Amino acid sequence: MKKVISGLTVLFVAVMMVSCSNGQSKSEGGSIAENVNVEQFASHIEGAQLLDVRTPEEWNAGIIEGATMANFYDADFDANLAKLDKEKPVAVYCKSGGRSGQAMAKMQELGFKEVYNLNGGIGAWQGADKPTVKP
Repeated sequence: MKKVISGLTVLFVAVMMVSCSNGQSKSEGGSIAENVNVEQFASHIEGAQLLDVRTPEEWNAGIIEGATMANFYDADFDANLAKLDKEKPVAVYCKSGGRSGQAMAKMQELGFKEVYNLNGGIGAWQGADKPTVKP
């Protein structure tokens, strides 16, 4: 009986942790790194540093207005991240969310306080009829 109760307690705690995480990751330092949908991302853009981590070719096809480019594949990508203010929120996106998710993880390791990754990338943004501009 003790094993059943113990097992149920562990299961309950695990379910609570998963249900409360909501795609958000907090480090020990209290930073936020969160994958967000288009509407959530749109709400985080104002006042945030907007970072596009796509290639120059992808960038030239259209960007979210106000974005800064830092090509994820460039040798100086880390140096470009170092130019950003770690204390201000960062909203990051790429084509489909993969590279920007990796960039978000790297920024969290580097001590950025608040980073939001656009799930589905600019493809999701455009699919939701959100505006883009030519750089």
